Amino acid sequence: MPKRGKTYKESAKLVDRATLYEVPEAFDLALQTSKAKFDETVEVHIKLGVDGRHADQQVRGAIVLPHGTGKTKRVLVFAKGEKEKEAEAAGAEFVGGQELADKIKNENWFDFDVVVATPDMMGTVGKLGKLLGPKGLMPNPKSGTVTMDLERAIKEIKAGKVEYRLDKTNIIHCPLGKVSFGKEKLMENFTALMEAIVKARPAAAKGQYLRSVTIATTMGPGVKLNPLKIGN
Repeated sequence: MPKRGKTYKESAKLVDRATLYEVPEAFDLALQTSKAKFDETVEVHIKLGVDGRHADQQVRGAIVLPHGTGKTKRVLVFAKGEKEKEAEAAGAEFVGGQELADKIKNENWFDFDVVVATPDMMGTVGKLGKLLGPKGLMPNPKSGTVTMDLERAIKEIKAGKVEYRLDKTNIIHCPLGKVSFGKEKLMENFTALMEAIVKARPAAAKGQYLRSVTIATTMGPGVKLNPLKIGN
């Protein structure tokens, strides 16, 4: 186990690890435990009662949070012709085709946060799967990042669109915003995200869907919520 600093230990004393908190109280606690000198991100970690190894139990999608994430995302777009101009006009930081693919492959270049592509460019992008996939950067129709409507996709990303999907342990990790947002805005973002995830419940999922829900600031301890009070 990694050694914890004095500040973390003091914050951890505020949280009862055996308690499943109601949503308002959980956010109060999470904000109280934020002791860092920078504006920490508040994250949520959701364990689902599914088996992501099966295609019919995958949970993946995207949602524009009501108050954004507090972070401006750098967007790379694979497009050509008029769609290239559309992407540039919509505010994408990087737009191009094979030359960008070569830069990623040959220079290990990853100065971007989200990749969007038009369907006709997926042949080029697909060859980067081993590089983009592990970093969660591979464009996907389910998350709205493979599309012909580049203007909409880019504006949604800039407005605070987040993608949710299972990791190998069937947990979803998502940012909810910054500590500076305050309790009410963070709770509204949380509610919107949880509604989307509950709505995305696979038909093949049996039993309790939300197994555990934990929120935490970047440097703070986890605060467990009562999943039965959120929706199953």
